[in-house]
Amino acid sequence: MVQGNSYLEKNVEYYTFSANCVLFTYFCSMKKMIDYILSSVYLVYFGLLLVVFHVLQVVAFTIFGRNAQQKVVYMLNFFITYGWYITGTTVKFTQLFQLPTDRSIIFVTNHQSTFDIPAIYWFLRKHQPIFVSKIELAKGIPSISYNLRKSKAALIDRKDGKQAVSEILRLSKYIGENNYSAVIFPEGTRSRTGEMKPFAAGGINALLKKAPNALVVPIAIKGNNKFDPKGGLFPLVSFSKLSWTVLEPIEPKGKTGEKIANLAHEAIRLVMEV
Repeated sequence: MVQGNSYLEKNVEYYTFSANCVLFTYFCSMKKMIDYILSSVYLVYFGLLLVVFHVLQVVAFTIFGRNAQQKVVYMLNFFITYGWYITGTTVKFTQLFQLPTDRSIIFVTNHQSTFDIPAIYWFLRKHQPIFVSKIELAKGIPSISYNLRKSKAALIDRKDGKQAVSEILRLSKYIGENNYSAVIFPEGTRSRTGEMKPFAAGGINALLKKAPNALVVPIAIKGNNKFDPKGGLFPLVSFSKLSWTVLEPIEPKGKTGEKIANLAHEAIRLVMEV
């Protein structure tokens, strides 16, 4: 009788385990299907935004100039950012410290995805952020390429160090003269795993060269690598959680670029590990 009960218990455990495996596989398949459906809807929405706002940017810049064109860009990034809710994804922006508006700011942030950028544009728009970007993005992408050219972004050729430094110095001078802000990803490339790469100090040094009074502000970005794990925008992972956290400013006076890069890296790392 005891042996019979033991045999029965083993069978129950086996069939329970098998049923759980089947259910897990089923739900994974359903989740994948939902990812594809919601990603398709979002990408149609995203594509239409780029086309429509490209036209609006051209009209705004041609008639009213750069400032009007930038306001159009801010609205574009508002719609991109809050459009992620189509996929069930949530967006959280946290600013832990008040930032000045009467001096330039150099935002230093980790890099996980193309989608790192829209929320920075929208939530930090009063600081008029201008990006350091690879030169390849300046052509062929509606709205985005046009804005990179008209916003006076630093368009760097990563194969040409001299050109890259020259472009960043030009941006440094521009933000210093206008109290604008710059955004740089000192890892150089995106981290698909979410694990941060070392921060290169060269770009930070160059940005401070002609804007020595600029404040350096780290931003920690979490979740974007999981939202767009393949880096190709499809399929996106639905019901992701994305966050941007603006951290304590770093006064650059008396600090080397290497020291600033290390301080920013450490501040961001602590947030990433929570």
